[in-house]
Amino acid sequence: MEQIGHYINGEHVAGTSGRTADVYNPATGEVQAQVALASNDEMAKAVEIAKAAQPAWAAKNPQVRARVMMKMVSLLHRDMDKLAETLSREHGKTFPDAKGDVIRGLEVVEYCIGAPQLLKGEFTDGAGPGIDMYSMKQALGVTAGITPFNFPAMIPMWMFAPAIACGNAFILKPSERDPSVPMMLAALMEEAGLPKGIIQVVNGDKEAVDAILDNDVIQSVGFVGSTPIAEYIYGRGCSNGKRVQCFGGAKNHMIIMPDADMDQAVDALIGAGYGAAGERCMAISVAVPVGDETADRLIEKLAPRVEALKIGPYTAGDDVDFGPVVTAAAKENILGLVETGVKDGADLVVDGRNFSLQGYEDGFFVGACLFDNVTTDMDIYKKEIFGPVLSTVRAQSYEEALGIAMDHEYGNGTAIFTRDGDTARDFANRINIGMVGVNVPIPVPLAYHTFGGWKKSAFGDLNQHGPDAFKFYTRTKTVTSRWPSGTKEGADFSIPTME
Repeated sequence: MEQIGHYINGEHVAGTSGRTADVYNPATGEVQAQVALASNDEMAKAVEIAKAAQPAWAAKNPQVRARVMMKMVSLLHRDMDKLAETLSREHGKTFPDAKGDVIRGLEVVEYCIGAPQLLKGEFTDGAGPGIDMYSMKQALGVTAGITPFNFPAMIPMWMFAPAIACGNAFILKPSERDPSVPMMLAALMEEAGLPKGIIQVVNGDKEAVDAILDNDVIQSVGFVGSTPIAEYIYGRGCSNGKRVQCFGGAKNHMIIMPDADMDQAVDALIGAGYGAAGERCMAISVAVPVGDETADRLIEKLAPRVEALKIGPYTAGDDVDFGPVVTAAAKENILGLVETGVKDGADLVVDGRNFSLQGYEDGFFVGACLFDNVTTDMDIYKKEIFGPVLSTVRAQSYEEALGIAMDHEYGNGTAIFTRDGDTARDFANRINIGMVGVNVPIPVPLAYHTFGGWKKSAFGDLNQHGPDAFKFYTRTKTVTSRWPSGTKEGADFSIPTME
């Protein structure tokens, strides 16, 4: 049995707490490894090593730090298949989807190559008699990230790449369900030229999370996961004086107007609703067709497409649409919510509850489910299912559809499908949701814009990646400077170079 420890000070080290968690192959249901769960003392040791290493890293010219990011991009391309295969084996997502996970993280690393430009301060010449005034963006020190199981490559890179580019050290506590890729990423960062101790990977559970939140050295914490845990981490972290950004649950609506291209809308819903078995915080889980005629046309076209989805392990090839969910507990929760929807009176148009894959009967596979006539008081509408389940809530007007999305407690992402520019502009302007797609089902911004939801989907005032990341991982210091006239030194005829 493979034993997964931690990555501390440039080395793979065994855990010493005596506690472990099983790491499954979701396709077979077999335990393929055990991961160590860190104690408070183990976390404290990692933080102290990071604290000692960080000042020298922060003192490096931003261009030197950017060169590490440049090399990291090259290494990610080199090891793309290796990373994706490991990710698929532990998470269960298809191989092309796993590569996409790595690539979306890689794009943030690419953005961080621009650190010298992004870290420039401001300068005022002659703010007073002989007085200059300027600002500096300086690193926080030791920072930390707590990342989820569903994107074990992308989200760690969304956090550690800008944090490290800004001159910080970073403690990563990844999900204990699929810990191998984060460990591989840390090793690649050091191969790219990052000094030892700047990135540490400490595996663990709630004890490790609390050790991060209560450690006085750690200056900031990033988190992605469920809303209840986001609220807990945000509250405890802020009360301990840390800068905290937390991203929680989602219930993303897609409005389908009567004038929408229905084939395009159905294609969008299939990918956005069922890709990665629905285990995405930006998955479309609610379709809101406007008018019964629109709804009937949608269901007529959508149902056979859902029934035809190919489900299987990542080893079955690139034509598999989605794989298993991450754990047996996740499968049980999804099926339980589907049962609740049936009992509450929703129409289960496509029933995937009895799906079984020959040869993989013990795997955590869930068949695709499609509901129609869901109402907003049902649990399957109110709760984040995080599985291959799409609910259809019928609206009789645009205003009703808009209100349905706006009234939900979550505000991560949304989309509208229409041919009418006025409707699209009105929707984008009025909706109280952080990321909006117009004829785009999953509106995840590219790396040079910021990612973040509203309402109970996000806690904190700065988003992930893009310009906000460089604000989150730095503090601004303003200097007012006055120098009396003095003797100037002689000329230097050598071109100045970086140390």
